[in-house]
Amino acid sequence: MTPHLASGNHLSLIGHEAQHFLWQQQGSVGVITLNRPERKNPLTFASYAELRDLFRALSYVDEVKAIVIEGAGGNFCSGGDVHEIIGPLTSMSMPDLLAFTRMTGDLVKAMRACPQPILAAIDGVCAGAGAIMAMASDLRVGTARSKTAFLFTRVGLAGCDMGACAMLPRIVGQGRASDLLYSGRSLGGEEALSWGFLNRMVEPEQLLNETLKWAGDIAAGPNFGHAMTKRMLHQEWSMGVDEAIESEAQAQAICMMTKDFHRAYEAFVAKQKPVFQGD
Repeated sequence: MTPHLASGNHLSLIGHEAQHFLWQQQGSVGVITLNRPERKNPLTFASYAELRDLFRALSYVDEVKAIVIEGAGGNFCSGGDVHEIIGPLTSMSMPDLLAFTRMTGDLVKAMRACPQPILAAIDGVCAGAGAIMAMASDLRVGTARSKTAFLFTRVGLAGCDMGACAMLPRIVGQGRASDLLYSGRSLGGEEALSWGFLNRMVEPEQLLNETLKWAGDIAAGPNFGHAMTKRMLHQEWSMGVDEAIESEAQAQAICMMTKDFHRAYEAFVAKQKPVFQGD
């Protein structure tokens, strides 16, 4: 093992068993399955925290090159469980409420900070915090019957939850984001595709396989470069154009030092397809 990995910057999730959802590795693709289909896969205090911790850990996992999030039973995620989260929140103190909202926000931060591209496979209900997890993913594949709703206003809250007011306008535009966040209405699959919230739309029975195939294609690419792309996409939100161009110059120069860059050149010269290894 190289020194930088031996010094504590390397983890393996092979054989890892999640407690509050399913985790499996299919080759170089990690698959998270929200697995409470009888309730349309809602989140709990414990599952929020475990998802946050898993995405944090993935920053140190080399064998996982891309991540797919799906829901069991024909739905993606119905958001926070009404009985296990919403009810208890009504009797919490302000410090406890703030601890909770910061924890949910930390899940989004962890998703954006983990270097692997995240693909959400969205079918059926995708609501509340479920819609936020889809929004925080890098790519979204959906179905015509998917229904995405940022429901916070429906329960008397603001639409500005877990980064929605910062991220959603960058995906669908300010006016369309305002529509969704003020109304809490559902965004159907066809409309979500036309708005750019969904990157692709497939038949429900093809959803997981098509998403896994796309994730596999990404995982076979230059993973160091993909991680740099994700970092730049996130960091450049707050940069001016000149600053962004300089940051990308530095990022690209770093990528040119990787073996994958040399492999791509050597494969081109040999008229072969490069085999990237992420270093």
